[in-house]
Amino acid sequence: MSETTKPTIGVLGLGIMGLAYARHLLAAGHPVLGYDVADEAKNAFVEAGGRLVEAPRDLARETRIVLVALASEKALRSALLGEDGVLAAARSDTILVEMGTFAIPLKEEIRSRVEAAGARMLDCPVSGTGAQAATRDLVVYASGDPDAIARARPALEAVARQVMEVGLFGAGMKLKIVANLLVTVHNLAAAEALHLAERSGLDLQTVFEAIRSGAGTSRMFEVRGPLMIEDRYRPATMRMATYMKDLDLILDHARDVRATTPLMAAALPWYVTALGQGRDEDDTAALYPTLRAAAGGAA
Repeated sequence: MSETTKPTIGVLGLGIMGLAYARHLLAAGHPVLGYDVADEAKNAFVEAGGRLVEAPRDLARETRIVLVALASEKALRSALLGEDGVLAAARSDTILVEMGTFAIPLKEEIRSRVEAAGARMLDCPVSGTGAQAATRDLVVYASGDPDAIARARPALEAVARQVMEVGLFGAGMKLKIVANLLVTVHNLAAAEALHLAERSGLDLQTVFEAIRSGAGTSRMFEVRGPLMIEDRYRPATMRMATYMKDLDLILDHARDVRATTPLMAAALPWYVTALGQGRDEDDTAALYPTLRAAAGGAA
């Protein structure tokens, strides 16, 4: 397929993640239509070369594949199920690729509405931060109808370094919850390690290079360690306040399946403490100054 015949893709939600998806799709030669309610997001999308539509339903009118990148349940319900939502114009060949981190029962509920309207919906959450989205360093956990995944795959491969087909609808979110448990623990572990290094009088940049090259590294240490060393938490690649939703999802799912998660339980209070220090808008790397403040150091 030539560059000029690649299908038009819709992107619903043009925040940190959605805008990154749109830019990568455009770079891959796809015309991209987008919708968002925020002027800043809309302006950035147009500057990148995308074309705005007036309502979510227009995405379904003019495209067959819509990547959904919304941050809240309220926005998701409104943009998909509302009077001017995508389903108002969805057709039998419409595929909604839901890429957010939401409770599995919510996704199942919306999928039933989508299928009742004759369209199809995939559960395709991503593993990676906003900074990783910008560099196309994401993994997509694609779950749902295999034929729909095959049709959506070229668009997904344009926005991620890997697309993994992981099973029936909902398997993607289950895998994302497992991944987020590790992200939660490893983020705190990175902050704790750098705090120990600082209190030990070590040069933190030297520590970062040494740990990154050894057995003790993790992806969170490599991604968020530099932010901690530079004390740079805004603009956030993942807002502390937003991440609390993900923590709730992990805990709720673990309870539902009767899984024991002691490290998750130990990590949770430090995220709550960060919010108590007013770090709602900071990157989750701000666990580092949270630990420093608890030890009587500079926050």
